[in-house]
Amino acid sequence: MTEQGDLVRRVAERARAHARDLPPPVGAQELAAAEATLGVTLPPLLARLYREVANGGFGPGYHLLPLVGPGRTVVETYRAERTAAEDGTGRHWPVGVLPLMDWGCGMSAAVDCLGEAAPVLLFEPNGIADNWADAWFVDAESLEDWLETWFAGSGWYEAIAGAQGPSREPRPWTEAGARLSAPAREPGRAP
Repeated sequence: MTEQGDLVRRVAERARAHARDLPPPVGAQELAAAEATLGVTLPPLLARLYREVANGGFGPGYHLLPLVGPGRTVVETYRAERTAAEDGTGRHWPVGVLPLMDWGCGMSAAVDCLGEAAPVLLFEPNGIADNWADAWFVDAESLEDWLETWFAGSGWYEAIAGAQGPSREPRPWTEAGARLSAPAREPGRAP
């Protein structure tokens, strides 16, 4: 079993132990349709989580959003954010950055599908007046690291919840300004 396979297995075990009523995983056709709609390929680990664990409802904090389906999903949220960015009403969401979950208070966890390691980002817009690049932070260098932080109980959100011990603070995402000012690319095309 690969290291990634072991991580998927551990996430599945924790999800089944802690989450109520997990939705079924997405099928291959649902995943392909979602990627076509999004215009990006999901990082392999994220695709495996949706295909092998569940269609959301597990993970840190308020749990991963469903990829597809009724209600608020990754696909629906990303399309809404990108539509706002493209029509000029809110250029705050970069191309290829998929929302993973809500933290509440307008904050979101997201994964950069265009980043080589698929870093997990924190969007924290509170107090931002005009420079949206200041609202983006790197929460973890990769999705793997983010999940391991969840297992270790050392995420920044643990300290806010009153947990004891060391926690990793997000750092500013230095690519945010360039990514926010870059023109939108057509779905299915390389950046």
